[in-house]
Amino acid sequence: MTTLAIDGGEPTRRAPWPAWPPPASDTQRKLLAEVVDSGHWGATSGPLCERLAAEFARRHGAKHGIVLTNGTLALFVALRAAGVRPGDEVVVPAYTFVACATAVLLLGAVPVIADVDPGHLHLTAGTVRPALTPRTRAVMPVHLAGSPAPLDDLLALAAEHGLAVVEDSAQAHSAAYRGRPVGAHGTAGTFSFQSSKAMTAGEGGLIVTNDDDLAARAWSACNVGRVRDGAWYHHADVGWNLRMTELQAALLLPWLDRLDDEVAARDAFARRVTDGLAAAGGPVEVVPQPPGTTTDSRHLLMLRAAPGVDRDWAGRALAAEGVPVEDGYPPLGSLPALGGQVRALPAPGAEAAAATVFWLRQPQLMAGPGGADDVVSAALRVFGDGRAFPRR
Repeated sequence: MTTLAIDGGEPTRRAPWPAWPPPASDTQRKLLAEVVDSGHWGATSGPLCERLAAEFARRHGAKHGIVLTNGTLALFVALRAAGVRPGDEVVVPAYTFVACATAVLLLGAVPVIADVDPGHLHLTAGTVRPALTPRTRAVMPVHLAGSPAPLDDLLALAAEHGLAVVEDSAQAHSAAYRGRPVGAHGTAGTFSFQSSKAMTAGEGGLIVTNDDDLAARAWSACNVGRVRDGAWYHHADVGWNLRMTELQAALLLPWLDRLDDEVAARDAFARRVTDGLAAAGGPVEVVPQPPGTTTDSRHLLMLRAAPGVDRDWAGRALAAEGVPVEDGYPPLGSLPALGGQVRALPAPGAEAAAATVFWLRQPQLMAGPGGADDVVSAALRVFGDGRAFPRR
């Protein structure tokens, strides 16, 4: 084995990774200019926001789309529109972003943190069932890293107990489960357009649903309690100003035309890395997709090292090879900020993931076959070194 870059050797990759977000397209620039010149920057019923909501919902198999400020508030609004109230419980996964819990807390409800499958790292019916109580009102499966959660069993469990299912699809634009796009399998689905996402306007969020009444409640919540076609100062319910702007919609709409190609490019990258690592048979693998995955939008690629890995050293060694990685999520129930406000079940699956999983993000996944080969080469070099597993 040649000398590792961390020891002064030649790095696996010197070329830069693609930028994310990519440079604005001509269509985005044109739409932005039209919005600026129109003076119609807000979006009480802006034409671009309405068009984005409708087209995005249609792509994800839903009748209704509601655009709003960000993905966290999309979760808050979707849960509220689904009937979650103060004191209710919402089951969320232990391996996910903190917003899954804080959106529930914003409602005055209680996040109940359930473990994830130790293989694919998503909620399952088996991990959710022990978390259920008479106070449970909803379940929040997260389509982690762009992989659809195993929805069939989760939906059956929810139906058995009369629970709402709000799909956190923040990382899963254009992902599909058993041939159907994610988002509208359950009661509602939410998406994020934050800077790291597959579609981005810097910030932004969207809710999709097939429930007419829920859609009306969600729209009202985002529009200070108004109802569509109602009087300007008629506030039928408590709501807030959570609206997306026309400027954000101008950035997002053109993305719909290229999203499928970008998803396919990331998937090809991920498959090449998966095959390369599997062929080598070393102590690192790609985290597998849950059963039922038709399309994985590949927001992230998660690499899992064998137990006992020295995360700090391995991360520094990979970065020295020109392949930067992130450690990923800590177990949600371990966050000090949530102490006393959540109910957390034992989560050995999430704890194992926090100790062994590394993330590759959009810039790497958009780098094509050469980038995938560099990831495989760097991973095999680093994880083949004895220092990567001092506790094995």
